[in-house]
Amino acid sequence: MEILIYKAQRGNREAFIKAINSCTKQLYKIGKSMRLNDEDIGDAMQETILTAYKKINTLKEPKFFKTWLVRIFINKCNSILNSNKKIVLLDDFKAVEEVCEVSSNEDLQDAIDQLKEDYKNVINLYYIMGYSIREISYILEEKEGTVKSKLSRARSELRKVYKSKGEVI
Repeated sequence: MEILIYKAQRGNREAFIKAINSCTKQLYKIGKSMRLNDEDIGDAMQETILTAYKKINTLKEPKFFKTWLVRIFINKCNSILNSNKKIVLLDDFKAVEEVCEVSSNEDLQDAIDQLKEDYKNVINLYYIMGYSIREISYILEEKEGTVKSKLSRARSELRKVYKSKGEVI
């Protein structure tokens, strides 16, 4: 991937297209987790690709291309959500075994819906999208310690929700 990015930074359009194509499924998944419809996801992707193409030379570390692209995409999605006056909900989750045992995905979604937006973002990026603390730090433009704290607090809040329901944690 790094070689493609180096080539893209030197003006190779084919390399840029290949790099983007390797990320589109992941971007779509993020868009869905933010409760965007397909049309809005397409718009966000289009704006993301255009921005990335124009600013590819500002990327200092080609190995961080994916996280850089995701950060651009999330910002574009948030802009669309704000312009449509929608609420960002990052609750399209499969399972989060590390956080707690739940009886169904619906229960987990209900619990996550009760979290602050910051906590939802961190839970989604870490458990669902599989990003490392360092990558999340880069995406959200926050210190690694802040990301770790938010992740810990989000887990704690989820435990409280389940305790109040009498569920097993």
